[in-house]
Amino acid sequence: MFKTTQIVKTPSVEYLLKLWSLRYKTDLSSLSLLEKSSQASFLTATSPEGRALTAAKLKMNRLSLNSQMAWIQTRLLYNYIPNVIDFSEARRITEVSLIVYDQLLSIYQQQSLTNDLPALELSQTANFNQEIFFTSWDLPEIEKLASAIEPTLIVFQKQHIVSKDWRALGFLTTQLKFTNKLILHMLTPVEKVLLQPYLKFLEEQVAIPWQRICAAGEKQELGSPLLTLVGKMLLVIEEITQTVYHQLVTMFPNHRSRSGSFNDPSVAHSSIRDLNMFQAYLWLCVLEQSLAPVEEELVHLCLMVTEKVEIKWELISVWVQLLMDEVNKFLTLEEEMILQPYTQGMVQAFNCPLPAS
Repeated sequence: MFKTTQIVKTPSVEYLLKLWSLRYKTDLSSLSLLEKSSQASFLTATSPEGRALTAAKLKMNRLSLNSQMAWIQTRLLYNYIPNVIDFSEARRITEVSLIVYDQLLSIYQQQSLTNDLPALELSQTANFNQEIFFTSWDLPEIEKLASAIEPTLIVFQKQHIVSKDWRALGFLTTQLKFTNKLILHMLTPVEKVLLQPYLKFLEEQVAIPWQRICAAGEKQELGSPLLTLVGKMLLVIEEITQTVYHQLVTMFPNHRSRSGSFNDPSVAHSSIRDLNMFQAYLWLCVLEQSLAPVEEELVHLCLMVTEKVEIKWELISVWVQLLMDEVNKFLTLEEEMILQPYTQGMVQAFNCPLPAS
């Protein structure tokens, strides 16, 4: 569940903020940017006029249509919740979602270049340094971006919990996932590369407590064993997630939920995001030195969602065990002992679920 979080800048918090921002680096792997034509397309798309054109393409009628189409897909997936969402509420949620995306696109347009592009000799491709050249296209300071959209996200979330049924929270991330997918279909390859980090940030900001992890770092001194350990593990979250995801695919080849099998692209997307989320909750517990975030939030959220999308609780228990086993592979014996109360506590929390309320 998304929560308001105040960031107090300390050296340890800034360290974690930098690690968080690394998740949204511009991925240029799909573009051949050493080719002059690709460079020209990239420069056009990243210019103020190009960014405005991209935003205009997605705003108003088209984005409204996308959000409503995403709502229909979400509603079909979650039609097991009778009378939770009616058409008037759907319209309210769509209106708020438009505000969220409009805000994100405004931030995207405001992100200006810090390099003097005309001074770059793009014709000399032999000396072309992609890493330096494209640093300026990364997201703005992560905490500023989070603060800018936080009030609207809270309103967006409230539209989903107005029924006082926590299961409706699943609508939030699902609608964002569907809407992001529809948006990406409308973009050119260069526009996708530029905008995808923003869309990923939005989806993760709702589902994963990165901001709370950074805030919890205030309790630690920069260079402390605990902070160093958490920082080390934040850098390998994606590696751990991919390993565990493929283990699940192998172990449960016949598994099928309401939204499909593990190999379905949409299910793969959600599973990878959720494996990241589970790890984030582990590191939040470690920094807060309390299992409360897992026991009081994550377990309850899973209980209220998994049964209704036809995911057996036994699978979630195996999911958590595999995840903790893979985490331990990256630890020294001393680090494993430090984390043992949290890794074992997380396994136990999902072996003995509380009844859903």
